[in-house]
Amino acid sequence: MTGGYILPAVLCNLLWGSAIPFINVGYRLFGIGGGDTGSQMLFAGCRFFLAGLMTVLFRSLTLRRPALPDGIKGWRAAGVLCLFQTVGQYVLFYIGVANTPSVRASIIQGLGAFVSILIAAWVFRYEKMTLHKWLGGILGVLGVAAVTLRGSAEGSVKLTGEGFLIFSMVCSAFSAGLIKYFASGQDPVALSGWQFILGGCVLAAAGLASGGRLRPDGIAAWGVLGYLALLSAAAYGIWAVLLKKHPVSRVAVFMFLQPIFGVILGMILVDQPLTLPAYRYALGLLLVTRSIWIVNGAKKNA
Repeated sequence: MTGGYILPAVLCNLLWGSAIPFINVGYRLFGIGGGDTGSQMLFAGCRFFLAGLMTVLFRSLTLRRPALPDGIKGWRAAGVLCLFQTVGQYVLFYIGVANTPSVRASIIQGLGAFVSILIAAWVFRYEKMTLHKWLGGILGVLGVAAVTLRGSAEGSVKLTGEGFLIFSMVCSAFSAGLIKYFASGQDPVALSGWQFILGGCVLAAAGLASGGRLRPDGIAAWGVLGYLALLSAAAYGIWAVLLKKHPVSRVAVFMFLQPIFGVILGMILVDQPLTLPAYRYALGLLLVTRSIWIVNGAKKNA
């Protein structure tokens, strides 16, 4: 398996894996309760708006000119992308998580990488769905299940619960295909930044309209918000470039690492207890790394 995309793809998912522990810390520092959807939306909107500003500013400095979308097509692309990547994905995600048992939510979230590969092959027709991709995707899902499945999840299935989480996952998968499509004629980094700005404004407005409020507890709260914005700016900017230059399957399969990184970083950063035997984490990591090797090690990758 060769290519300069491996370390950047791992870095992106390491950053995304650190997001959930830091979001939990941020909620505590900003006084946001678990059922306070309005404040959660406002918090997310501020995070993504700042991420967009950071991305656009960085790109403008490197280009030595304002990093703006290229004409009407560029602004339209940023608007469509923000509907899927930021607004649709995160609105559905926050509502879905609040109405879904954690076991089911973790399993559904773990399917995201596989769905991204399927949509790239079947909807956007970027590549063919080969046996290697099927096998790698299934192994990745099993690896995620190894570190997230903790027991039975009781209760009925809800449209606003599991249904919204599935729609959120599909939005995320479509955004990967859309980034590759729009980036063919646009600067992928600038496009990522402007879709964050637009999406952040929509989320923040929705949060305020729902009665959301932020109550920061000292400078540490702003530090956490700044880190979350920075990781989004860095990870999505790099991810957009990777998707432009490489097949979606080669890049998306690394998303299976997110839940594993999230568990490990959660134990380190917020002192979460080890809720499963150590061999389960080792097995999960083994299956995920094997799935990445299989997908990227195929002799033919359309």
